[in-house]
Amino acid sequence: MKVTVNHDVCTGHGRCYVLAPDVFEPDDQGHSMAKFDDVPANLEQQALIGQANCPEGAISCS
Repeated sequence: MKVTVNHDVCTGHGRCYVLAPDVFEPDDQGHSMAKFDDVPANLEQQALIGQANCPEGAISCS
């Protein structure tokens, strides 16, 4: 699974990296960054949780 964060849309609520800390982390301004381009299979559920809980819809998983 690929995960991307649209940095133009992310406002830094931090829900993704609080709920899925093995997949997402904050940058210096508190905006989300994915730790992986290709998420390991054992972390795919976390990536989907981060996507589902993003208020801006800035995260996409495919």
